[in-house]
Amino acid sequence: MASWDDFLTEQDRQLLAVWGKKNRDEFGRKPVLLLVDVYYASLGNERKPLLESVKDWPMSCGLAGWEAVDRMINLVEAAREHDIPIVYVRGMRNFPSDSTRVMERGGKKNRGVDRLPSEIRALEYEIVAEVAPKQGDLLLEKTAPSAFAGTPLLHYLRQTGVDTVIVCGETTSGCVRAAVLDAQALRYRVGIVGECCFDRIEASHWINLFDMHQKYGEVIDVRTAADYFASVTHWRQRESLGN
Repeated sequence: MASWDDFLTEQDRQLLAVWGKKNRDEFGRKPVLLLVDVYYASLGNERKPLLESVKDWPMSCGLAGWEAVDRMINLVEAAREHDIPIVYVRGMRNFPSDSTRVMERGGKKNRGVDRLPSEIRALEYEIVAEVAPKQGDLLLEKTAPSAFAGTPLLHYLRQTGVDTVIVCGETTSGCVRAAVLDAQALRYRVGIVGECCFDRIEASHWINLFDMHQKYGEVIDVRTAADYFASVTHWRQRESLGN
């Protein structure tokens, strides 16, 4: 399995050796799980290899995206089990965005989605069924890459006393990164569930995970996230007994 080490130069490795091991970022006691753009436009309506999927869905991340979604199922289940709030964000339908330029390369008439049957095309901005929102979850629509742009997300986090944002979704180098940088700039503690993030370009995925881990948060796996959610439950129970 690839990792960000595969994309580092020898000089990069030498510099990291000089710096020493990164100190682990500590998370708080009131997290939220943030799923970014886990909709059919980023995956396609069928599980196909990337170069096949982009023929119909130009923004698809192909099988790498579906594999991340499969791992995301356990992440979402862990959040629900421990009563961790879940927030979904997705692009606003029919709102012009930076991704539009990618979808229209070669001219809008070549955009594959337009050739699909209307009932399939309607899925474009729907969260994929495997991790779809349930009653009690929050679903927001954004107008720019960051989950904080044009949404009440910050107000929600402040109103509910959240101190930690655990992020996953797509793309690692785009909307996920934008949400991570904004969350960190707003002084939230940030976890990035790397194996539940995905991108169209493998190098972009790994280098951005590396960069976010070094500067803006803690890249973790599903098991670590689930253990953290469980620790929040234990802390709540101790606090309740203490009161």
